[in-house]
Amino acid sequence: MLEPPRLSLRIDLPPKGRIGPGKIALLEHIAATGSISAGAREMKMSYRQAWSLVEELTQLFGRPVILAQKGGSGGGGAELTPLGLALVTRYRAIERAASSAAQAHLDALAREIDEN
Repeated sequence: MLEPPRLSLRIDLPPKGRIGPGKIALLEHIAATGSISAGAREMKMSYRQAWSLVEELTQLFGRPVILAQKGGSGGGGAELTPLGLALVTRYRAIERAASSAAQAHLDALAREIDEN
């Protein structure tokens, strides 16, 4: 059986920013691992790409979404700021609300696929 249809949400934020499943998942991985590089590895992306996405969010909101400490003998680390935590929480809440509102339509699409 095929996977059921699901909603993927991207939010455009003026003037030129957006948040979507990739950036939110990256923040979640950074929070879970305590590391930008480990979070990036879990998503199969380079550290440079991960840092670029984090910087995009920082520029968009005008303040940091993570607090990072440089590595060294004790290693570095990273944690989400209150803004970073709020972004994840709000995005996931919007995603749940949108999925709930669209569920009947997603079910109908699934039935259309099953009929083929």
